[in-house]
Amino acid sequence: MGKSKFLFASLIFGYAFLYLPIILLVIFSFNESSMVTVWAGWSVKWYGELLHNEQMLSAAWLSLRVGALTATIAIVLGTLAGMIMARFGRFRGRTLFGGMITAPLVMPEVITGLSLLLLFVSLEELIGWPPGRGFITIVIAHVTFAMAYVAVVVQSRLVTLDESLEEAAQDLGARPVKVFFVITLPIIAPAIVAGWLLAFTLSLDDLVIASFVSGPGSTTLPMVIFSSVRLGVSPEVNALATIIITIVSAGIIVAGWLAGRQERTRQRDERLAAAAGP
Repeated sequence: MGKSKFLFASLIFGYAFLYLPIILLVIFSFNESSMVTVWAGWSVKWYGELLHNEQMLSAAWLSLRVGALTATIAIVLGTLAGMIMARFGRFRGRTLFGGMITAPLVMPEVITGLSLLLLFVSLEELIGWPPGRGFITIVIAHVTFAMAYVAVVVQSRLVTLDESLEEAAQDLGARPVKVFFVITLPIIAPAIVAGWLLAFTLSLDDLVIASFVSGPGSTTLPMVIFSSVRLGVSPEVNALATIIITIVSAGIIVAGWLAGRQERTRQRDERLAAAAGP
């Protein structure tokens, strides 16, 4: 009984440690006072002020576009890399390939940002592309480290996948491409969605790397918030953070619902197949 109480208390403490600051941020986004640490009553005026803050809205829109494009490219490249690591067995250069995939996971962001900056400067001098630092360079930099996370997630799912399903489809005459889109892709879809959300979050949250590879007119939201926090936290930041939390929470709920629906469909198919068996 005492062990159960300790585990329950630890669970409550862990959730409070993680989510209480977020709840306080949401509450203070409705604060009347311009002082973020002084409560002066309920108000939504800072959401109205946010709508007139062109700099912050422009940075938020840029970060959302960068995050969406980064996550989309990362799941394509990361899924291919994960399939190579999970399905191709041992091949020449596998260790080097695996090391190149996992390197961005452990590389300090300062080193990654500086190396990408030097790469972009050298490419611009040699071939004239990319022309300066901006949206394109930020996306390339974010894809560089985000695809590594996607590859790890997809590889973990593929390792546990029952290959007999794919082999059965091939025995029935299905081509490898059709097997992938009809059998493999639906099964690993939850991992792909999780990888997309993870890549999008990492891109949206990045500050260090974006500071190296961005230029004038391409300031991301974390850069704007970091600059404003150095001069004092504005209640508009709380309002914007609350909106982002709402959007991300909605995305997680939808992704969880889709994953649960697919799992229920899979279990139903397995029961039907078992009932129809000999």
